[in-house]
Amino acid sequence: MRPLKIILLLLLSVTAFTSCKKGNAGIEETSASADNLTVKKDNAVSWVNVIPANSFSSFSTYWNNLYPWGSDHNGTARMRAENISVSGGVLTLTSAPSGSVGNSNKDPYLPIHYYSGTVYAKTIPVIDTSWPKWHFKGEFQCESQRGTWPAFWITGADSWPPESDFMEFKGSATCWTNTYKNLSGGWSSVGTTVANPGNWHTYSVYVTKTNATDVSIEYWIDGSLKSTQTGANFVGKRFNIIIDYQMEGSSGSPGPTGTTYMRARNVIVEKSATL
Repeated sequence: MRPLKIILLLLLSVTAFTSCKKGNAGIEETSASADNLTVKKDNAVSWVNVIPANSFSSFSTYWNNLYPWGSDHNGTARMRAENISVSGGVLTLTSAPSGSVGNSNKDPYLPIHYYSGTVYAKTIPVIDTSWPKWHFKGEFQCESQRGTWPAFWITGADSWPPESDFMEFKGSATCWTNTYKNLSGGWSSVGTTVANPGNWHTYSVYVTKTNATDVSIEYWIDGSLKSTQTGANFVGKRFNIIIDYQMEGSSGSPGPTGTTYMRARNVIVEKSATL
């Protein structure tokens, strides 16, 4: 009987140790810290890198100048290649007064007051059954004075909507995270005050397919979840990824009288075939 008791005790010890390990793993996965978020996502999901953190150092491989549709959009800045530069892996978009050069060729056709810079990725994400989860992340220094309008966002490459604004400052220290179209057919918007947006901050977004047409979008700032929104009719759509330094428009006017900057580094895009 004594050998049998020893065997039983050993089996019980192994079982208890295994249960303890599973319990600790569960606690680790549910942690909300920035480091454990990476552990959680990476343990559950196998990521494929699409745009690497050093992509600005190989700019022409991964990025294009201006907007996908040209030089103008919905503010008072006209984009030029001369206002886009890269040094030490940091992308700098420079805005400066332009003088009177006519009106924007995009709705609402505002008068152009600035020359500035915008870039968009050569990668065209599609959230679908093959790649149901995407991760977008970058570090940014953003102006937050009246009339400055920096943003990091995706928009429909073939039609609008849909759109998801990962980070948008509109003339203040409030970072807006927005989704259009939501289930009600309009905007979902959440504003978060960011201390010193002109310092480096990290903006991270997970877009996950939830059914045949819709996605869940998690918006994170500096490792903290700020909003979870539903994007309706996002599935199967092609998206442009844009880093944008517009001026005035929704950010107020008059804007700055001098030169201002938006900077980006360590921008990554990943996709996963598993949820």
